[in-house]
Amino acid sequence: MTAPTKPQSNTVDPTPSASPLHTPVIAWFETHARDLPWRRPEAGPWGVMVSEFMLQQTPVNRVLPVYEQWLSRWPRPADLAKEPPGEAVRAWGRLGYPRRALRLHGAAAAITERHGGDVPRDHAQLLALPGIGEYTAAAVASFAYGQRHAVLDTNVRRVLARAVTGTQYPPNATTAAERKLARALLPEDEGTASRWAAASMELGALVCTAKNESCHHCPIAAQCAWRLAGKPAHDGPARRGQTYAGTDRQVRGKLLAVLRDAVEPVPQTVLDRVWDEPVQRARALDGLVSDGLVEPLPDGFYRLPLT
Repeated sequence: MTAPTKPQSNTVDPTPSASPLHTPVIAWFETHARDLPWRRPEAGPWGVMVSEFMLQQTPVNRVLPVYEQWLSRWPRPADLAKEPPGEAVRAWGRLGYPRRALRLHGAAAAITERHGGDVPRDHAQLLALPGIGEYTAAAVASFAYGQRHAVLDTNVRRVLARAVTGTQYPPNATTAAERKLARALLPEDEGTASRWAAASMELGALVCTAKNESCHHCPIAAQCAWRLAGKPAHDGPARRGQTYAGTDRQVRGKLLAVLRDAVEPVPQTVLDRVWDEPVQRARALDGLVSDGLVEPLPDGFYRLPLT
């Protein structure tokens, strides 16, 4: 059943019983979903959790090799928890945003201590784990356990912004209105809701992309509010860029690369060779220490954290 048409509006009525989006998007997903290791049954809840940490702000092609190595080395949370946190940072490699590695290590330790080494099924227990926010708790509960939760990543938010609200891009930060809309669009059946979460995310990743969207491949193009409105250009706040060259992030990455490759603690003189500008280099190193990613030692030596 399609949603009733409102006069002078191209938006879709976001009520679960009337949404025309679920069936075509889920059917498209059944045919076009990528075969990713964390979607396979053998991945289990831990594999799903690891993938969700790694995929934040990082494309799939960069995550795949690190994910495979990580699960081979640490197939269960307890395997990771018994290692020093610095080993998680080392294994994270060049995925970027390495604090995610520390958070995942912290979550693994809490899972081992509080839940006998099994990723909890309960959404509230997931949310109570260190390093787990609203999105990750919903994603693990939905993708690992087939539960009914609104899973709002950047891809889903873009699909809903275009298909339902008729705007090219969602706001820079998730809003209460987006959460309300996502909850209203959830199918009542748990299994269908879980498939809808995965399917709408995949649609945003493969078809309804940030640039060069493939509307001719979209299963809901005929009812997309943004397309029906003539694809009006984004008129909200400027979208945040992802600059990297010359930033503190780049310097931090270079410093961490030296420490990841080192077996023994590294002297300050070696780290000084990483970046010519001393003020920025010192600021980046101080930030790494403050974030718990680097441990300072006496006599000007540094290493990845052991505790």
